[in-house]
Amino acid sequence: MLEVYFESDKEAIRFCEYLFQINKKIELHWKNNREWGNHLQLDYQVPGSDLMETIAEAMVGVFVSHRLTAMLNGIIKDYYYYTDMDETERIMDLSYRIVTGDIDDDQIIRNNKDPCRLLYALFFANIKNSGAVHFDSIVNFQSKMFKDQLADYVGLAIDEFKREEDHQAFIDMLRHHIGKCHSMYHEVHVLQGEPFSFYKPEGKRFSTMELRTIMQKKPLYMVGLDENEWNLAPLIAMCPDTINIYGDSPSDAKTMSIINIFQERVKFQPMSRFPFPYSLT
Repeated sequence: MLEVYFESDKEAIRFCEYLFQINKKIELHWKNNREWGNHLQLDYQVPGSDLMETIAEAMVGVFVSHRLTAMLNGIIKDYYYYTDMDETERIMDLSYRIVTGDIDDDQIIRNNKDPCRLLYALFFANIKNSGAVHFDSIVNFQSKMFKDQLADYVGLAIDEFKREEDHQAFIDMLRHHIGKCHSMYHEVHVLQGEPFSFYKPEGKRFSTMELRTIMQKKPLYMVGLDENEWNLAPLIAMCPDTINIYGDSPSDAKTMSIINIFQERVKFQPMSRFPFPYSLT
């Protein structure tokens, strides 16, 4: 038999939910303890190591559901001194997604380390070495190493937040720029690829020389674009009224940048809808 204590009723209920989702062979007795709150006695028909793993996983689930946000919020405000509500919420969202792995390239961002595994190891060690496990005591007094690791991930989230802020400022500047430009072409057709291919309204493909000549006529360096950038720069130089993009990857990063900059001027369609003969070679 193993005894588990939770001060919070909601956390005790969530623990039971996680417990039975992971392993239904556990028999549970629940009563109230005046000193420690909710007292759960676990009887089991499974090997001891399996039970300890199940309880540790369930406790990680409880922590992520009920404690992680508050701990991250404290780090953001008390360690990094962010007070603006909008900034704090954005950093909180990024931090949470990094910690839980719900972000693009998260393994690269986290250097292939999973902070929840450290939390799991913390709970497992306490369960293994004691017949009575106090969830609140572990979280409040034994989680310094985990909290230090969270602070590192919040720092990564802040770096990502700053990059996104810089990128948004760049997008806004380009929007302002094209809003003042005269269109060189009423309509341009674009095929996704590496790099993109550009076609005139009648279907003739722009040659590399034509694109370079067009870009040289505009001071693209003033808006932070390199003369050797062949995806966005040609469109900024041409400033068309309508951009038809064809491809099979609507979430492609370069495509999303064009959509974010030109907004309602852009129409995305599948490659099969491209109206002209083409070759991507």
